[in-house]
Amino acid sequence: MAEPSLRVLALVSDAFGGRGGIAQYNRDFLSSLAECDDVSDVIVLPRVSATPLGTLPSGVRHLPPVQGRLAYSLAALRAARAHRPIDVVFCGHLFIAPLAAVIARLLHARLWVQVHGIETWQELSRLHRQSVEAADLVTAVSRYTRRRLLEWIGIDPARVKVLPNTVHPRFNPGPKSSYLLDRHDARGKKILMTVSRLASSERYKGHDRVIRSLPQILLHHPEAIYIIVGDGDDRPRLAALASEFAVEDKVRFAGPVASEELPDYYRLANVLVMPSTGEGFGIVFLEAMACAINVIGGNQDGSVDPLGDGAVGSAIDPRDSDELVAAILAALRKPAGNVGRASRFEPKVFGKHIQALVCSNFIARS
Repeated sequence: MAEPSLRVLALVSDAFGGRGGIAQYNRDFLSSLAECDDVSDVIVLPRVSATPLGTLPSGVRHLPPVQGRLAYSLAALRAARAHRPIDVVFCGHLFIAPLAAVIARLLHARLWVQVHGIETWQELSRLHRQSVEAADLVTAVSRYTRRRLLEWIGIDPARVKVLPNTVHPRFNPGPKSSYLLDRHDARGKKILMTVSRLASSERYKGHDRVIRSLPQILLHHPEAIYIIVGDGDDRPRLAALASEFAVEDKVRFAGPVASEELPDYYRLANVLVMPSTGEGFGIVFLEAMACAINVIGGNQDGSVDPLGDGAVGSAIDPRDSDELVAAILAALRKPAGNVGRASRFEPKVFGKHIQALVCSNFIARS
């Protein structure tokens, strides 16, 4: 067997040490990429890194994060020069695509662009369009994101593939955690839950829709509470909305949660509900399903992929308040979900998909 030959320079917003869905996706992707038979090195340059890196996968070299557009561009050019030869430049976010395209051209390397969600759903500048069109491979987290990208970009659709999120084995069924039940005064309660950032720029997540539905839910389940996991600048607005609807005693703001606690939080819930209108994919649905929790999401964005078009989770019109209430009440009547619903997103499947993409796009053509 030939020695691994591909060296990859990965330009990402964040990954190891980062927070949020894109950081998690990048960690999973880069870890699997480094394990590919034909990849020898993955050099990662992030823009931000919020926490200590921890142990890096074998084959991954993590450069210090560089903030600021100009400083990052200069650091990327220095990294490209210092780590030659580079065979593939991986661009982890659409907004970095112009820089990645320039570096790939300078290095005579192949270009791989990853797109996620809402940033892809509208036409951007001519420079961004040309940069993505220059890519040898574009991967999108969902069918919806792929379709929206192809609406405004002139690229052979065969070069745009779907590469969905994966879910970690640490998300699995288990009993409700006693310490969390006490922390949130949740014993004997029916628990609705949403897990996401509370950013004013991401109000499409639908926390406010769930809060507005609570009075009707409480008519049937007066013991119900709504636990919101995550934090951000939109929290005061949501707290005020809960007060306006006289459900402030039913809404629990858990704040930011450490990653090691997150599986225990999912296991508290009777239903994970996120009626989003702007989700690129929605990894929280996978994590909840892997913990045997019933899930409800929207049917107008990338949420339909983890929900299996409604076959493995409820996919509703997120703007229809009556449909949301009916879906929550139905989910509260159901027994725990089947963990097998998330099996097609297991890490080994994700890794095989990446190996196939590498072979078909960068090895067969070398």
